[in-house]
Amino acid sequence: MSTDLQWLLIRVRSIALKYNSFLVKKVPEGPTFSREPGNLLNLHSHKYSGLANAKTIDIQNSESGLQITTKKSKASSHAVRPARTTSAVRNRSGGRRSLGVVASLAKKGYRPDLRAAALGRTSALLATQKEKKASPPKKVRGKKAAASTA
Repeated sequence: MSTDLQWLLIRVRSIALKYNSFLVKKVPEGPTFSREPGNLLNLHSHKYSGLANAKTIDIQNSESGLQITTKKSKASSHAVRPARTTSAVRNRSGGRRSLGVVASLAKKGYRPDLRAAALGRTSALLATQKEKKASPPKKVRGKKAAASTA
């Protein structure tokens, strides 16, 4: 089945029946978001869809770092065991290394048009993993400063 036909079926089902388990409709006149796996920007569109496209890159947080999942190049869409059609890479080496791994995967032909989106998602997930710095104590200004020194 072609990817265009798959997207058409997903889109018609979600618009006409108002039913799709991945759709997020918070604002009626705003953009429609999607929670499907493999969707890098979480937008409900054919370009970013993880269900309708044959080759996808999925980047998620895990306890040991980032988990980068891709579909194998010779995987069938009618596979009996879908878990065997994906390959996962757990990157434990740090931020710069994981950005390089994601960029090389996107460049290999997995979706070079989504390279910037994959790098953006990776850097956002890495930023959430960092510990926040302690904020410095607030300085007292104005009349309160004069009263405390006197």
